[in-house]
Amino acid sequence: MFIGAHAILFSQKADELRAFLCDVLELDSVDAGHGWLIFGLPPAELAVHPDGGPTRCELYLMCDDIHAAVERLQGKGVEITRPIADQRWGLVTAIRLPDGSELGLYQPQHPTAIKRP
Repeated sequence: MFIGAHAILFSQKADELRAFLCDVLELDSVDAGHGWLIFGLPPAELAVHPDGGPTRCELYLMCDDIHAAVERLQGKGVEITRPIADQRWGLVTAIRLPDGSELGLYQPQHPTAIKRP
């Protein structure tokens, strides 16, 4: 029924954010017309966590080795905004995006639903 997921980052610094995704995170992209870049993401999965607050969405890029990913990103000048923390279900941290927002990084410590070739 579904062919994938489409996430959107809304930003007042869209051009800077697009350059970061392309140049620093090295995500592949296609031009959907007039320079409007759509970035390819790795396979995804969706989880639902209980919470006492309002419903919200969070986006994490998953990695096999979060320590290596952090080291590589720091080598490119990326700010790590939170120390790597063990949340039982995974190791998590976050990076600073050019518009000041954060993007989560996550190394699962549980079976994942991602199908790898």
